[in-house]
Formats: sequence, C-alpha cells, structure tokens
Amino acid sequence: MDNDVGDELLGLIFAACHPILSPEARAALTLRLIGGLTTEEIARAYLSSEPTVAQRIVRAKKTLGRAGLSFEVPRGQERQDRLSSVLEVIYRIFNEGYSATAGQDLIRPALCAEAQRLGRILAGVAPNDSEVFGLLALMELQASRLAARLGPDGSPIPLTAQNRARWDQLLIRRGLAALKRAEALGGAAGPYALQAALAACHARAHRTEETDWRRISALYDILRLVMPSPVVDLNRAVAHSWAFGPEAGLTLLDEIDQATLRHYAPLPAARGDFLFRAGRLPEAKVQFEHAARLSRNGPEKAFLLGRAAACVP
Repeated sequence: MDNDVGDELLGLIFAACHPILSPEARAALTLRLIGGLTTEEIARAYLSSEPTVAQRIVRAKKTLGRAGLSFEVPRGQERQDRLSSVLEVIYRIFNEGYSATAGQDLIRPALCAEAQRLGRILAGVAPNDSEVFGLLALMELQASRLAARLGPDGSPIPLTAQNRARWDQLLIRRGLAALKRAEALGGAAGPYALQAALAACHARAHRTEETDWRRISALYDILRLVMPSPVVDLNRAVAHSWAFGPEAGLTLLDEIDQATLRHYAPLPAARGDFLFRAGRLPEAKVQFEHAARLSRNGPEKAFLLGRAAACVP
C-alpha cells in the first residue's frame, strides 16, 4: 500500500475522504466533485433530500479549506483508514451508471466503466484487501449485463427476461475471479463480497429457470445483518418472492421501513410485480401507477406505465 496510486482521479477521491469529514460529507463531496453526480442524484442514492446533501457539500468544502488540507494521496495506514470510504464512493458512482436515478437514459455506461477502472487500479494497490476484490467482483458481474438491460426502444428489460447470450462472458470471468480472490482472503462475509456472490448466482445460471433463488434468498438473509438497509430488505423481498412465491414477498415488504422509502419508486414497483404474479391485477395497477409517478427516469416511467396498462383482468 506504500506505492503511489498512479491515478489522479483516485488520488482526489482518497483526499476528499479525509477523516476530518463525516462519512456522509465525504461521500457527498466526492460524488459531486469527482464522480460528477448531481446533488439530486446523490440525494436519491442516499434516500435523502437535496437541501441536506447540498449543505453537506458546502460544509465539507469549508472544513477542508479551514484545515488547509491539500488533495494528495495518503500512504500506509492513513490510506488504509480511508479505504472503506473510497470503496463506497466508487460503488455509488457505479450504481448511478447501472441504474440512473433521473433523466432520459436508464443506464450511463461511462460511469460504470470509470468505476470499474478505479476498482481495478485499487486491486493493484491493495492486493490483500478482500473488500476491494469484493467490490471489483460486484461491478464486473453487474456490468456484464449492461448490453442486455435495454430493449431496442431503450426500455428496461427485467433481469428475469434478459437474453443471457448478450451477457459479457469476459466480465463474468473477471468477476468470478475477483470473487474467488475476495473469498480466499477471508472476506466471503464482507458486504461487497456478499453482493458479488448474489450477482454470481445469476451469472452462473445459463437460463432464468436455473437461477438458484433459494441460495440468493439465503445470501440476502445474511447481507441484511451485515449491511442493514431498507433497500437491502427490498431486494431480499424480491428474492424471496421468486424463491417462495409472491405472497412471501408481500409479507416481507410489509416489514420494511415504509417511511424511509416513501419516495423510492422501486418499492411500489416491487409490490406491483408481486401482486401481478399473485393474480391481484387491480391492486397491481395502482402500485405500478404510483411507482411511475415517483420515477424521475423517462424510460423507467414508461416501463412502469406499460406494466400498469397490462393489468387487465
């Protein structure tokens, strides 16, 4: 870890992740100044409000300015101490590329590619850090699906309906190799490695019908303990709905913190899907329409309205 990082952008991320700032401020500052995300995108990624995020960014800039800190790459233990914050920022950049929170593009491949590039550089800098490889594995495996995520008209294609022949096999091999490295380093239970293991379940299934949803559900049961989050709980409900039926998913949805996700379109979208698969079409239609109203992404909104229109008894 004492070698130079060798990448200016990564160096800036490390510098902006100085412990003088709160974790929330570090993430907001780096995502805005370095990741290029808007305040709105950051707010949606953190389920927060735009004014709150804007205030964090302003305060973070002032704090760094008063401290007289320069944007430089730390070394040794200091660099190690900032690594978790750096990983989180790279993860958020990738997520915004994989599923854009607003605008007319559902995916932003350039953001995904930049996050993957930074992850590969970090893997060279920290060859013995399991979570670095866990994050790299997660990004490579998720990115392998990008070409299959959109239809010819730009509309989203759900994971269960994607043409898996279009998944990038090179990225899958890279992702599985990185996951193997993370597990060999003793990091199988780390939050990024667990998410990568989830992605690997899909990557290893040549057909949708071969997906091991029970294993995915079990991994989510572990992940929610390691990384508590209402979004993780939502994804867990989706997994359980496929493993044990839509009613099981609905039961888990009712246990989620509804207040935190009240403006989060994927929550009513998931409920609509569960209701649709349970044959409760009028209720599903209401949920899809609600999700469409919450969405700020054009293709996603159109997709949700299409699902609502399909709820014909």
